[in-house]
This record gives sequence, C-alpha cells and structure tokens, in this order.
Amino acid sequence: MTGLISFLHQGQTRFGRLDGDTVTDLTDLFADRFDSLAAAANAGALAALFAAEGNAGPALADVTLLAPLSVPGKATPGKIVCVGVNFPDRNDEYKDGQTSQLNPSLFVRFPSGFVGHGDDLVRPPESEQLDYEGEIAIVIGRGGRRIAEPDAWDHVAAVTLCNEGTIRDWVRHAKFNVTQGKNWDRSAAMGPSLLPFTGPDMLADIELTTRVNGELRQQDRTGRMIFGFTKIIDYVSTFTALAPGDVLICGTPTGAGARFDPPKWLCPGDIVEISAEGLGTLRNGVCDEEVW
Repeated sequence: MTGLISFLHQGQTRFGRLDGDTVTDLTDLFADRFDSLAAAANAGALAALFAAEGNAGPALADVTLLAPLSVPGKATPGKIVCVGVNFPDRNDEYKDGQTSQLNPSLFVRFPSGFVGHGDDLVRPPESEQLDYEGEIAIVIGRGGRRIAEPDAWDHVAAVTLCNEGTIRDWVRHAKFNVTQGKNWDRSAAMGPSLLPFTGPDMLADIELTTRVNGELRQQDRTGRMIFGFTKIIDYVSTFTALAPGDVLICGTPTGAGARFDPPKWLCPGDIVEISAEGLGTLRNGVCDEEVW
C-alpha cells in the first residue's frame, strides 16, 4: 500500500511517499514548487508526487507521521467539511421523529484539530468526554462549482482515514451548532497517508470499523451511507467552490462512546484503530493535555 505522507525528521517537516515501511523523501525534489504536501495538494499536484522517483528517506521508525495535509505552525489553506449522521443506524439514534434526511448535515473543522498516525489524541482538562468517530475522508484534486454527481469522481485525487474526535458535552453548549465540540486542538486524527484514488470501486461498498483497545465499537459499509461520496461532492460544491486540497469527511457509523450506557469515553492509554478495506488502519493513543 503506497501513500503520500507528511513527517517530522530531525526537527524538520518533510513530505514524501510511504510504501510499506519504506519512506521516499520528496521534499528536495519538489523544493522549487512546494514546501509541503498541503501546498502540493492545493496546487492539484498530488498525481505528480505519486509518480515521482524521489530519494531514499529515513527509516520509518525514525520519523513522526503528521496528519498528511497539516503544516505545523501554519493553517492548511484547504477547507475541511464534515458530514454528520450519514449512516442509517446513526440516524436512528436521534429521537426527533425524523426518518429520512433530504440533505446532508454539515459542519467544518480546523486543521489544528488533527494529529497524525501514531500520535496521541489529546483530552483537554475542561472535559472527560473525548469520543471517537471512524470515517473515510476524500481529498479533492480538481476544483469546481456545482459539480454534478456523474462528474464527481473525476474531482477526487486521494483517500485517507479519519478519527473525527469529539468533545461531546461541548457540542451541546449551544442550541444550533457543534463547532466548539468538534474543534478542540489535537482531538482528531487523519492518515496514515493519502492513498491515490483509483476509481469508484475503491470506495463503493467497503467495510469501515473502529476498535478501542481491540474491542469492536463501530462497523458498517460505505454502500449503506445515506449520502454517497458523489452526492456529498455535488451538494457541498453547490454552495461553495471546491478547490484542490479540500477535504470532505464523510460520516461515521453508529457505536460512538456516547451511545453506551454508561458512556465509554476515551481515556489516557487507550488505543483507537480506524480501519477500512483497502485503506489500511489509522492508529492513535490518547493522552491528557499538559497545561502549564
């Protein structure tokens, strides 16, 4: 499985390709064009990185993987748009008499909310209600406005996994929004890498699971999504132009920690694994935020 990565090595932020345990460093090769994987994505150049030769990189054990499109200390220019309540059993959790949805429920996330594969999700001192949500994320490679569903696949460049971590009590601090509960710094994860999008079959009906300390918590198939990937692209691009490097995070199955009785919040030392057929596994620990 070959994908594009952002990583730290000897104190420097670099980018490249990961093939199994082999790192190919592409930073110097593209230094005259991009200073990060995010910049390459924003320029619509991910295909060039997938195909490039590059230089032999450091050992995987010697690098720290970052969220693929993150740039430490900077904001990623691309939009991150998330879809809520996008699986039937997840929709059934809401006791509002709503049996169907006409349009996707959407919210946005900030880049500072994401860590990379192998890093810890951070539980803040303000709440113990850190929760997990396993999801699939698609990265836009060709921009557009009002993208029709039949054309939508042509706008996807890459695919990755996401743990769309949430501070549950903070999503209920106000009546009509979830912004504050969805945007705690380092509360979510993305990765391990950006995989090249190879066609609709890559995502058409694959299993998506979440495990916490080995226990299966979430399990469903993308073929059961209420709004499919092409519908999401169609709908979002209606009100805002999608650009290369934008990320769409496409919904989580039922089984989040908030739905257990009593709830099963994430605690320091827990290991969360998000997996999908053909996309690998995103693995993260959990720690408490250090407050000085």
